[in-house]
Amino acid sequence: MIEIAVLFTISCVGLAMALNLWRLAKGPTQADRILALDTMTINAIALMVLMQIQQGSAVYFEAALLLAMVGFVGTVAYCKFLLRGDIIE
Repeated sequence: MIEIAVLFTISCVGLAMALNLWRLAKGPTQADRILALDTMTINAIALMVLMQIQQGSAVYFEAALLLAMVGFVGTVAYCKFLLRGDIIE
């Protein structure tokens, strides 16, 4: 039963990533593109955790943690660049 639930959830997260990719390409403003990229990062983290559940490997969890840290720093850097035009003051 858990296998079916994981496969269904992976397909839903894949659909969400496709919709985020569409928003990333067609976003009318830079803020929309930044939010789409941040949401894609969150969906990628969810996909890694689901792959860990499916395969039973702890490597995916560590990769998800690293992606979460890099994604947060990247989002902050993009927002700071958008607001001030400079990342490092």
